[in-house]
Amino acid sequence: MKDKLLQFFAPCPRGLESVLATELMQLGADLVQPQHGGVQFKGNWSICYRANLESRIASRILWQIASQPYHSEDDIYNTARKLPWHEWFDPNLTIRVNLAAIKCPLRSLDFVTLKIKDAVCDKFREKTGKRPNIDTVQPDIRIHGFLDTKKFTCYLDTSGEALFKRGLRKTAGEAPLRENLAAGILHLAGWKPGTPLLDPMCGSGTFLLEAAQIALNIAPGLQRDFAFTKFKQFDHVLWNQLRDLSIASQLPATPQPIYGSDLYGDALTDAKTNVSAAGLTDVINLKQANILEVSAPSTSGILVTNPPYGVRIGEQEMLTNFYPKLGDLLKKNFSGWNAYLFTADTALPKLIRLSASRRTPLFNGALECRLLEYKMISGGMRKKKTSDTSAEVNAT
Repeated sequence: MKDKLLQFFAPCPRGLESVLATELMQLGADLVQPQHGGVQFKGNWSICYRANLESRIASRILWQIASQPYHSEDDIYNTARKLPWHEWFDPNLTIRVNLAAIKCPLRSLDFVTLKIKDAVCDKFREKTGKRPNIDTVQPDIRIHGFLDTKKFTCYLDTSGEALFKRGLRKTAGEAPLRENLAAGILHLAGWKPGTPLLDPMCGSGTFLLEAAQIALNIAPGLQRDFAFTKFKQFDHVLWNQLRDLSIASQLPATPQPIYGSDLYGDALTDAKTNVSAAGLTDVINLKQANILEVSAPSTSGILVTNPPYGVRIGEQEMLTNFYPKLGDLLKKNFSGWNAYLFTADTALPKLIRLSASRRTPLFNGALECRLLEYKMISGGMRKKKTSDTSAEVNAT
């Protein structure tokens, strides 16, 4: 099994498919093909283990075990019933079936989900005389189905819990940024270890933790478990070798030019708790500060942050005053820096009074966002009125 090429699919936050494809190729994956919402690739069990252990962008690593056309619920049942589930895991393990669909003609996805569960349990009863129990909260094995207009594709989840759950973040505020999205944003920003990085509204410290792990070459999956360890095909020796190699490649926890601050003491306490739990206290610099009063810690670097956005009317009024001040701060104190603001607030680009050099659509879960890039060169970022006037003249 070790040398056989298997088909996998790695979902990721939408907008990061090309970043994940590059990462998987660097890990040694074959036939890497970005798709909508993820990346399809081939590899052996070593690649599967490494992708789970080392991918900073993937949400899961799904092993494709079937892909067949269908016309009815019975077709889906028959496809799932033929699969050798008993050769992959024991019936004493709990299972959960997740089903997603795009333009599926069938009437009830819940009914299809039940048909897949029945197929798995019926196969186990036939082969072992036992059947797995269902656990929708913390299952041992997750089975994923996907339906389009004509095809049913079935996957075994090799990851278990989503990969953005690194096991590092011990506390977080409201709607924290997912870790794999933060890692992808750092990549899109072009940040490299050794380059000064500042998050002046760091919250629980997600950007900082991801940057520190990248700087020290710490694999994001070292502190967690994976579902593939419950498979009958699990290769203990290979897995231990890969983990040992990953640990041996880590760099010492020395101070890095990674800086974080927040106005609120509670948020900074969360960040300090998470940084300490990760063993990165000596690596990351934290302080309490108002973003409108911070100075650049060096002559050049990358500022990346997830500013607040308004939901209630009072918040919107506050941000209407805040965003222009944020733009003024960046011009005044961060000349020579590149600033990246990740936001779901459509008002920010209009109110900050800076001209974005790039706007990258990204999704934080189902929430559509933008990563706005501002290159803070000398002379400011506002558009000149003369160029605006000439554009209007040319347009007429």
